[in-house]
Amino acid sequence: MRIIKSVATVAKNPSVWLWLVQVLLAALFLFAGGFKLVASIEMMKGPIELPWAFLRFIGAAEVAGAFGLILPGLFRIRPVLTPVAACGLIIIMIGATALSYMIGGAGMASFPFVVGLLATFVAYGRFRLAPQQARRSASAPFVLQPTA
Repeated sequence: MRIIKSVATVAKNPSVWLWLVQVLLAALFLFAGGFKLVASIEMMKGPIELPWAFLRFIGAAEVAGAFGLILPGLFRIRPVLTPVAACGLIIIMIGATALSYMIGGAGMASFPFVVGLLATFVAYGRFRLAPQQARRSASAPFVLQPTA
């Protein structure tokens, strides 16, 4: 019974859900962006041909977004960058949803749409529901205070 209460308490904590979604999204974007960075242009050709430089840029943005979802909160250094990274990934997913809809209709556009909703959950959650606190450092720069 004690374990069930512990699990229920953890499940009510939005930070736990946010971390779970952040890790899953980071893995997804690290894989997708890494593929766009290392794959040949011929491998990435699809029904709509996009310029190779644009595909490489999107790949780099996805990899940066994946790191931005995890590292600021993990190291507690500038944690405000986590929701900023999520907002950048939302923009990428809006484009991916639109392209997928043009190619294959609503069924094909549903996956990037859901990924965009998850990124929206992370952005909102880290801005409002459970913002992360920056680490207090003993080696903070010396700040002069005016004397009265």
